[in-house]
Amino acid sequence: MSDFHGIIFAYGAVPELGELVRRRTASSLPFCGRYRLIDFALSSLMNAGIHDVGVIMRRDYQSLLDHLASGKDWDMGRRIGGLRMLPPFGLPEYHRGDYTGTIEALNAVSTYIHDINAKYIIMMHGNTAANIDLRAAIRQHLASGAEITAICTDATPDYRHHRYIVDADGFARSMIFNQTAAGEGAASLEAYIISKPLLISMMDACAAANHYHFHRDAIADYLASGGKVNVFFHRGYGKRIMSTEAYFNANMDMLSAANRAELFPAERPVRTKTHEDVSTYYAEGSMAKNCLVADGCIIEGEIDNCIISSDVRIRKGAQLSGCVIMRGTEIGEGVIMKNVIADKSSAVSSFQTIMGSEKLPVVLPKGTKI
Repeated sequence: MSDFHGIIFAYGAVPELGELVRRRTASSLPFCGRYRLIDFALSSLMNAGIHDVGVIMRRDYQSLLDHLASGKDWDMGRRIGGLRMLPPFGLPEYHRGDYTGTIEALNAVSTYIHDINAKYIIMMHGNTAANIDLRAAIRQHLASGAEITAICTDATPDYRHHRYIVDADGFARSMIFNQTAAGEGAASLEAYIISKPLLISMMDACAAANHYHFHRDAIADYLASGGKVNVFFHRGYGKRIMSTEAYFNANMDMLSAANRAELFPAERPVRTKTHEDVSTYYAEGSMAKNCLVADGCIIEGEIDNCIISSDVRIRKGAQLSGCVIMRGTEIGEGVIMKNVIADKSSAVSSFQTIMGSEKLPVVLPKGTKI
């Protein structure tokens, strides 16, 4: 679709993710044993036939660069267009921190935005686990006559972030910013389809007013001035990963076949960087119950309701329950772990006990040796 260009926000770290993003962005977090979170935005765009995509970065993006490479895994490795990495080349020298908001991130790459040769821009965040049917969203956007479409889900009782109040005609009439009225309105996935001229106008207006946020500032001002925001409801699985608890729960959600069917439908495949690994070896006496285990592992102990990435070894007598174990980790003999996230290349020596909870999982930072 040459009339559409993708922008993925993959800058900085989400503080509530703590140690998980100390040396990486939230967009490059491993997910479901095989993927990175940014794979969902890239695959949603790819499945809609959109192959020109810019990824806005800020810092700690080495793992993101390693994962994305040329973009060929998403059919975006092209001589003209394709996948483009966008570092902060439009910021003053004194600006050393993260972007304050998405409008500031867009203005930092304003030259790139102005040079986009497309009528519409689709903006998505790289830390959202959602396989969005963008073809359907685009059809609804064009039919609505609106200049902007917000992609949302139904708000759950515990959802307290950006929401819209939607009229019967499918247009947003107001927004909810505060932490009250949980479950009310349409929950924003922070994904938008917008005309390029309107986006540039919003960027300019916000820059002049020292405003930094797309949702809180640009959209709020647009609605207040009488603008129409069409709302497209994404009906499948969809979660923004904004905390350690949300990351842990989203991984655990994937142990449900129904959730996996929503996030990985056959008609909209999710692609990721390819790895060549041997099949996982299950030793005599080992046990795996309701787990997702990647290739290249050696399982000698017992695992229950776990997400296991590739190249992991779990030694004899170890008992793991409700754990997320990332690539290259080794769990020693007789170890007992429950509700633990072990980041890449961690090692737990024999006969240790580590216990967390679903609300507060224990995180072993990358490279931890215990």
